Amino acid sequence: MVTPSEKKSNAPVCRLRPCALLQACLLWTLFCLASVYGEVVDHRNGTYSVALLLPWEGQAQVFVRLEHSSEVVQILKKYRESSFPRTHFSGYFEGPGPNKTRILEVVECNLKWGADGSWRKGDCCCEHKDIKTGTVWQCERPKKLSCDKLVRHSGGRLENPLNLFEQQLFTQNLTNVAIKGDKKIINILPSTAPIGTMEKCRSGMTTPVPAGFYLKDVWKSFVCNTRQFSPAQMANCLKNKIVYLMGDSTTRQWFEFLEIKVPGIKRMDLHTHPGGGPLMAVELKNNIIVHWRVHGVPLRFGKVMPITDLHYISNDIDEIAGGAHAVVVFTYCAHLVFHPITFYVYEVAKIRQSVVELLSRAPETTVIIKSGNTAGLKNIYQSDWHMLQLNTVMQEMFRDIDGVIFVDVWQMTSCHYLREHIHPGPVIIGNEIDMLLSYVCPA
Repeated sequence: MVTPSEKKSNAPVCRLRPCALLQACLLWTLFCLASVYGEVVDHRNGTYSVALLLPWEGQAQVFVRLEHSSEVVQILKKYRESSFPRTHFSGYFEGPGPNKTRILEVVECNLKWGADGSWRKGDCCCEHKDIKTGTVWQCERPKKLSCDKLVRHSGGRLENPLNLFEQQLFTQNLTNVAIKGDKKIINILPSTAPIGTMEKCRSGMTTPVPAGFYLKDVWKSFVCNTRQFSPAQMANCLKNKIVYLMGDSTTRQWFEFLEIKVPGIKRMDLHTHPGGGPLMAVELKNNIIVHWRVHGVPLRFGKVMPITDLHYISNDIDEIAGGAHAVVVFTYCAHLVFHPITFYVYEVAKIRQSVVELLSRAPETTVIIKSGNTAGLKNIYQSDWHMLQLNTVMQEMFRDIDGVIFVDVWQMTSCHYLREHIHPGPVIIGNEIDMLLSYVCPA
């Protein structure tokens, strides 16, 4: 028996090759709906150990799973930097035809990046370069229309780069495998040890492991003093605020949650697709405005979207005046796992530059980065291993900037009793919103 304030480092849980991806959790869903993320230590000799905090009184069980073997991690690394495109996109060119008709041509598109310059050779493609970011998007040249007639975009086919041997390593019986071990129930005794007083939530705070834990479906943060917000408190916190949510469908979930919970807030009809946006909601009594916009290409949405609605995050931040009323929130992760990490570093550097300039002209602006969350995906296309690498890059590239808040939702999604999904369930989103508002209105 171990008191809840103690941290116990177990003996190595298994013998594997170094650099495998494991996940450890302490769970007890019966009665208390509790869970906490465990720190896995790779000793680089084939052994791993897990450190688990016991933060609640009662019972618990340890669960450890092998998400990817070392061999699979090496394969993921190889294709991450390869010029082989694991995903393709569709570009929709439209323009006038003979006799007042309209011509529509759908072609394949992709990112232009890397030493090879293009995933196709020769004079094959139309190139669309964003002037400010320098990012080049290329599409096969349509047969009838000119290059300037690109009007819409959607995700396209996936392309598997794996050979037959590599494919066998990604089968279900070799990924996300529970590590066999002692399944006995741990009885956690009450503790008299003081927990200490949590600081107000602010920028510059580090994220420990664990960053918090769930108890009765409420996230208890170890980072700062987070609190639960009632609908009325949400409205009061966001009074006279403009909230800019940018990124992907996970920040759209934040928009939709606020739309449901904030009393009196109404979505404006911008004549856009509800899944693709852009979206805007307003609440007149408290002068609240909430925007959501998806980031620019590469973007793997299934729906067909106007290309003019896809803005690079750095460009949108450049258009925000900022100030004490402005809350800028972005995530940039889930749709980038298909592409080389060098491209991700390039894009994040552009966002970083825009954030630095925003805070220079308006230092009172609240800037929040939402990390990527676990998706439960273990394939060559969207493995959580990729997501974890991008989270690390984002956090490190913004670490030295005063005024930037990093909300790490990785641990909030990786050990919840709900099945991992790219779109977390409402109970998780609610806790993420409480984290967000605890930084906007610290106590």
